[in-house]
Amino acid sequence: MKTEWDYTNLAEAYLRRPEYAASAILEMFERAGLKPGDSACDVGAGAAHLTLELAKLGLRIWAVEPNDAMRRNGTRRTADYPGVQWFEGIGEDTGMEAAKFDLVTFGSSFNVCDRQKALIETSRILKPGGYFACMWNHRDLSDPLQQKIEAVIKQNIPNYAYGTRREDQTAVIDASGLFGEVQFISGQVTHRLSAKDFIEGWKSHGTVYRQSPDVFEKIIGDIREVVENLHQETIAVPYTTRIWMAQRK
Repeated sequence: MKTEWDYTNLAEAYLRRPEYAASAILEMFERAGLKPGDSACDVGAGAAHLTLELAKLGLRIWAVEPNDAMRRNGTRRTADYPGVQWFEGIGEDTGMEAAKFDLVTFGSSFNVCDRQKALIETSRILKPGGYFACMWNHRDLSDPLQQKIEAVIKQNIPNYAYGTRREDQTAVIDASGLFGEVQFISGQVTHRLSAKDFIEGWKSHGTVYRQSPDVFEKIIGDIREVVENLHQETIAVPYTTRIWMAQRK
């Protein structure tokens, strides 16, 4: 049960991606009226970045991930949380039983699904009154380093597009007719990592790779040059976590 895109070669680089803003995740938890012990299905759980944040809040989690390499990394990272179980599945067909979950989340994965089919599946597996939430970490493009990196990308991909991951998801959720009023949450997080790991992390950017398979290695090399010219051992990257959530009707 696989997606259109194979993330196997990106799995190790994903370990260097930022965590979600804990303040935003906590606000989502509170708005949904959740409590420790409630059940969540984290769809497209990848290397467990969101799964871990949910586990810290005491949720029991069924983590669904189609890619074997990503799922292995996620399983390893959540080994200390007995309430987390891992399964193969996709957003349009999770393999989960109906009306089971208090919360269904998509952390940086909703954009690689057929979103309407994924919302139908989400409604199916949610308990009545349960919540759907999708979210992404967006780099702060006003940051000087990010501006230089954007210039590198657009020099190599003149028609580069961010795709649906930077869109307001409200209209898509409303169009399903399956959920109530969409709520929006945002929070700030700064990801600090070594310069080497920052460069390595760029290899996980599927949105860039899908638009530039022929020049992707050149883009990574150009980004490496930009970062090395900073002569910094540690890089601080500002992100905004943006969440759209809605209650099942």
